[in-house]
Amino acid sequence: MDISILQKIGLGQKEATVYLKLLECGPLSIRRLAELSNLNRGTVYDLLKSLEEKELVAYFHKDTKQKFTAESPERLISVLNEREKKLADTKEKAQDLIPQLKSLQEKEGSLPTSKYYEGGKGIKVILSDLLITMTASQEQEYYVYSAKEVSDDIKKAFPDFTKERIKKKIKVKAISLAKGGKMSGLDERRWLGTDHESATFIIIYSGKCAFISRDMTGNPVGVIIENQMIYDTQRIIFLGLWEKLS
Repeated sequence: MDISILQKIGLGQKEATVYLKLLECGPLSIRRLAELSNLNRGTVYDLLKSLEEKELVAYFHKDTKQKFTAESPERLISVLNEREKKLADTKEKAQDLIPQLKSLQEKEGSLPTSKYYEGGKGIKVILSDLLITMTASQEQEYYVYSAKEVSDDIKKAFPDFTKERIKKKIKVKAISLAKGGKMSGLDERRWLGTDHESATFIIIYSGKCAFISRDMTGNPVGVIIENQMIYDTQRIIFLGLWEKLS
């Protein structure tokens, strides 16, 4: 039986093993449960206490011996609901904490910071940061220098990015360095008309600039530079070129 779903609900691997063994065998003593689960008695005792707290295990006495039994599997839904509630509470507290954390980050004028990312997962982190930053920002639009080869890497890393951007009503102006590129919604595009397809993909957004390219082996890599002055300069250059391409 695949116990991964039990682990996603919130049970540890050993907790899941003990719970399933009680479901399978019915009421068991700690000693017998330890034998069947191939765990030592002390570990089983601790696991049973944890399962009791989750209300997945109960115990009773029979012939002066303590035995444990599994509660109905329907209780797993209650466990999941409780976990969701705790996650919602944690998310709310985290949202309240973000302004304080941001104030620490911005203290002393905030020197330029750069973060380096590798591979498809790293590129997805950059794109996710773009969506998060733009959603939280008062700005409604960001700017892109689009490069064909890297555009393919971006689509592979985050296939639903454009759909998410449109859903969040985030606008974008894009200058394509080479031919190609299509309109998707809430976007404008102009073309520089070069023949270079392997250039760097540059994103200019709300106090940050992201550069996505490929390393010597052809793997996607990216850098986010966070600094208001650098952002302002890149935005001025982009918009100046945008007007000339009109």
